[in-house]
Amino acid sequence: MQLPSYKELLEAGVHFGHLKSKWNPKMAPYIFAQRKGIHIIDLNATIRQLEKAQRALFALAKSGRKIMYVATKKQARDIVANAARSVNMPYVTERWLGGMLTNFATIRRSVKKMQHIEQLLNDERGASMTKKERLTLTRERNKMEKVLGGVANMQRLPAALYIVDIHHEHLAVAEANRLGIRTFAMVDTNSDPTLVDFPIPANDDSSHSVEIITRYVTEAIREGLEARKSEKASMGEAAS
Repeated sequence: MQLPSYKELLEAGVHFGHLKSKWNPKMAPYIFAQRKGIHIIDLNATIRQLEKAQRALFALAKSGRKIMYVATKKQARDIVANAARSVNMPYVTERWLGGMLTNFATIRRSVKKMQHIEQLLNDERGASMTKKERLTLTRERNKMEKVLGGVANMQRLPAALYIVDIHHEHLAVAEANRLGIRTFAMVDTNSDPTLVDFPIPANDDSSHSVEIITRYVTEAIREGLEARKSEKASMGEAAS
């Protein structure tokens, strides 16, 4: 698994933390210095923590378990959704619904309702609807798709969450911790890194920073999936 270079992280602005006045003291081990009232993240610590996260994510993907991506901040949404789709993993980038994990059965019912509306619109029943009925259903489907589209194919709870900004996504962190689901996260200087299993100290406000960390996280997952595929192929050949 490849890791980003110090220079790459520097150019992406991964080292920029928050104002000193907003820091969380528990981030002290990951802070290199202070410049003009802003904390500077230790990029060597970022690389070390990213490597730990990569190894664990590789193992999870290789074992066939799902990793849910979570990032509802505007500057991270598209980056994270595209990354999750590239490795066929579930994602939440619009809004974290309370109970997304802890009340998963209700979420599944909502997904089934969305899929039922989709069927209605696409089969012969849809053709017999009035224009107003069709418009109402289409709006309802689109609204649900926006929030639930990324988890539509998720049949069971994920084994882990990859989160951008645990301060912003505190509900997701709390639900995962309550259920014992492993957490991997970009953690900025204003957050408590002890709330997650694999904190990756990084600027979580810059799209460039989010993009580079998410890319290397996703690459580890992709390699895990490929290793699983190769292992299955080898077992198949051995069996024949």
